[in-house]
Amino acid sequence: MEKFKQVILVRNDLKMGEGKIATQACHASVGAMRLTSEETVKKWEKFAKKIALKVGSEKELMEFYRKIKREKIPCFLVKDAGLTQLEPGTVTALGIGPVEEKKVDKITKELKLL
Repeated sequence: MEKFKQVILVRNDLKMGEGKIATQACHASVGAMRLTSEETVKKWEKFAKKIALKVGSEKELMEFYRKIKREKIPCFLVKDAGLTQLEPGTVTALGIGPVEEKKVDKITKELKLL
């Protein structure tokens, strides 16, 4: 049986508060899920596995974004509205999938847990 998961990458260099991190991760999760096929979402929902990982900079996040797009994996890049802690348009997080676990692990396996 194929295993599916969703991965959320969050910038660790922005020093966002815990609530802000949670909000950005939620935006990334929902945004990516909405771009994923209904069939894949149904398979994923059986276990709804999610993992949050950290990246050290906008440059690093964008490198992962390009890799994910090249693999044609559904993803959603979060840009903050700038209403609280960050400047408008600050790139904060990337939601990936849900997708087959092996596909996303191939790209994100070296990252550390948030």
